[in-house]
Amino acid sequence: MQEGATEEQVRHVVERIEQAGAKAHPSRGEFVTVIGAIGDDREIVASLQLEGEPGVEKVVPILKPYKLVSSDFRGRDAVVEVAGRPIGGGAFGLIAGPCAVESREQTLASARACKAAGATLLRGGAYKPRTSPYAFQGLGKEGLEILAEAREETGLPICTELMDVRQLEDVLEVADMIQLGARNMQNFDLLREVGRTSTPVLLKRGMASTVEEWLLSAEYIAREGNSSIVLCERGIRTFETATRSTLDISSVPVAKSLSSLPVMVDPSHAAGKRDLILPMARAAVVAGADGLIVEVHPAPENALCDGPQALHADTFGAWVADVQRCIDLMGKVLSGDAPVAVGA
Repeated sequence: MQEGATEEQVRHVVERIEQAGAKAHPSRGEFVTVIGAIGDDREIVASLQLEGEPGVEKVVPILKPYKLVSSDFRGRDAVVEVAGRPIGGGAFGLIAGPCAVESREQTLASARACKAAGATLLRGGAYKPRTSPYAFQGLGKEGLEILAEAREETGLPICTELMDVRQLEDVLEVADMIQLGARNMQNFDLLREVGRTSTPVLLKRGMASTVEEWLLSAEYIAREGNSSIVLCERGIRTFETATRSTLDISSVPVAKSLSSLPVMVDPSHAAGKRDLILPMARAAVVAGADGLIVEVHPAPENALCDGPQALHADTFGAWVADVQRCIDLMGKVLSGDAPVAVGA
């Protein structure tokens, strides 16, 4: 739509699109509203001759299979706000905390260290997907209650994983951001349910998924109405055994060129080894990532889940200071407590 198009003009175009049998998805920016017309028959929408409608600037066909998350639709460098903290558009997000909520003491100690280091959000799994059925599966509702207490004490918004639609109501009571893990990237029923909420989503790339498949999963969420999506590269499975996964650093600029969504990187899961996390984090920042998600634990040697890839809480501040130099180099600002001038 043209800059300054009225709500009546926007509503009229939406009505015409939907009368033709397509679904209209208005996206309202600071200056311009873009209306996505999603349908099986592109010719029907094209036949509407919307270019002549009052308030319409231009009609652009989007040929990519993912429409709503495409850079053709919303442009690049969209900003996702999580409890008032922006990610993208020059605001760099840092999500940190333990892999799993193991106890109240462990979680609060991690939260305090993350807060002191300037983290944007606190991560912590109340529900944990584990390869072995005998491994620690998380504390469930008790874990969510501990995360709520950590937010109350530190003020850090919560990012926690959702594994099943049956957990959605409980998770929504606590989560400021819902994490969908690599194993659930193509759980389409779960994607749809999360898309019907207004809670921001951190969508991890599947360990054997292409970038296009990753973006199509994001499209499932956006198609239901939730466009607050942050992509997360966490490494893919290859023949290499030196690391837990192979960090596909090229996926960061590729995804950012194809979509409008912010892209974060999880060097903890990709590396699987504590001493590799810092160099991989540096590489991610310089490759253009909009944020990092890392695991932090007060005693990694005693962790019930992924201890070898967790950073020590007592040295996390120095770790952040090192990464901060790369963030500064890229002209971005860490999105913590301080206000961020998005787009600066």
